[in-house]
Amino acid sequence: MAKGDTLGEFEHLVLLAIVRLRDDAYGMRVRREIAARTGRDVTIGAVYTTLERLAAKELVTSELGDATPERGGRAKRTFRVTGAGVQALNRTRGEMARMTQGLAYPLPEVIG
Repeated sequence: MAKGDTLGEFEHLVLLAIVRLRDDAYGMRVRREIAARTGRDVTIGAVYTTLERLAAKELVTSELGDATPERGGRAKRTFRVTGAGVQALNRTRGEMARMTQGLAYPLPEVIG
């Protein structure tokens, strides 16, 4: 498997947030979903940088919606996971499952 085929941790979180949010997956909602589920305070810039990287890898697509008064006349860009993105998520989940198989949790504080 090539180096670029493996999802980074934050890419994984962003893709999972998009899957969870379905038709409501836009930048700020993705940020809030990650924060709510992980307790991580991530910047909107980090989310959009990752969304751009995932789009370049063809793991997500985006669509620009209509402008709304609530957004000051700005349009909302929503994201969807592609078939290749689903494959990447499944591959990553399988890798993690194989690596953690047989380990007792929680792990001890010191291993060695």
